[in-house]
Amino acid sequence: MRKFSWMLLVLLAFSVYAEDEKEVVIGSEKGLKGITVKKIIWKKDGAVMMSIPASNTIKPFWMDATEVTVGQFEKFLAETDHPFDGDLWGKVLKYSPTEKHPMIYVDWYDATAYSKWAGKRLPTEVEWVFAARGGLENKEYPWGDNVSLARDYANYERTGGKDKWKYCAPVGGFKPNGYGLFDMAGNVREWCQDWYESKEREQVLWGGSWHSDANRLRLADRNRYAPTTRNGNGGFRCVADLP
Repeated sequence: MRKFSWMLLVLLAFSVYAEDEKEVVIGSEKGLKGITVKKIIWKKDGAVMMSIPASNTIKPFWMDATEVTVGQFEKFLAETDHPFDGDLWGKVLKYSPTEKHPMIYVDWYDATAYSKWAGKRLPTEVEWVFAARGGLENKEYPWGDNVSLARDYANYERTGGKDKWKYCAPVGGFKPNGYGLFDMAGNVREWCQDWYESKEREQVLWGGSWHSDANRLRLADRNRYAPTTRNGNGGFRCVADLP
């Protein structure tokens, strides 16, 4: 009887684990209602998305685990008539040479159009910073305060010959933060919804890049570009709202 009970507990534990690990594919924000898992696959662009809890100032939401990739952006262009100058691809592939690298040389309008196509949106800067902290409070970086750990979590400007990547790195290659989000510091700066100031001439970006030094990886480092700016160290990721 004891042996049977023990085996039953093992089977129960395995079934719970299997349920937690099951791949859940979501087709729209309506499909997020009642979801209890922490990770999903977004059907439209194949992005892995992570559950981000509420705070005092924001509602819970879902965020792409990685920056939007070259491959995902190519799919968007193939399914829409969104204009993207063919000459830009030469610049993109110089710094992001594979489908697994982050999409760069996108302006704010490109990023917004992709988000709408995917059935998602760009994050607000409050959402972005909260998610980047990964549940930590009052820390300088997404992993804590120890700058010596930066190379484990971020692709940034080479120092001391320790930089494996000359430019962008494939997404998801470094350690994630506490919410399972990759590259929230380094690799590429990321467009947000917000204007930088009340005159509405520049948009906000966060996150540092492959061209940044370690100081620019801090969570207090707020950046700005005109919305038409295309840059080799600028990209984006998307979020989805709970219904």
